[in-house]
Amino acid sequence: MVKMLSNEQFFLILSGVIFIWLAILTFFLFRVISHYRSLTKGVLKEDLISILEKILKEEKENQDKIEKIFKKIEEIEKEGAFHIQKVGLVRFNPFSNTGGSHSFTLALLNNYDDGVVISSLHSRDQTRIYAKPIKGGKSEKYELSEEEKEAIGKAKKR
Repeated sequence: MVKMLSNEQFFLILSGVIFIWLAILTFFLFRVISHYRSLTKGVLKEDLISILEKILKEEKENQDKIEKIFKKIEEIEKEGAFHIQKVGLVRFNPFSNTGGSHSFTLALLNNYDDGVVISSLHSRDQTRIYAKPIKGGKSEKYELSEEEKEAIGKAKKR
């Protein structure tokens, strides 16, 4: 059996539902107003449009600065490719009459494997130093010793 509500009960339930609905709306309205106040905090006489225009102008300036920074980084990376980036060192004993590996070969290469290989040959009487230009990881004019090839190979791996 379905029981009918009296008018008083109906209005009491309806007023309760309306009260809950108003409480929910009040809560969300309070949140929106507090968010708006936090956005416009410290603003005296300026209106919201001028504030937004100022923010957009600053954002555009920042974007321009970021583009300049990226261009400068690209320039630095291009220039840096020609600087010494790879180093290979090999110590060895070229003569049987000396004790220990006092001689060395040092390869200094850029990002394109261009540079120089320096060899120092140490004997009991003297030390000789030789330098050979390197292009693309190889010497175009001079024969490379095994130690020089090894130093270049070590430099290329870095």
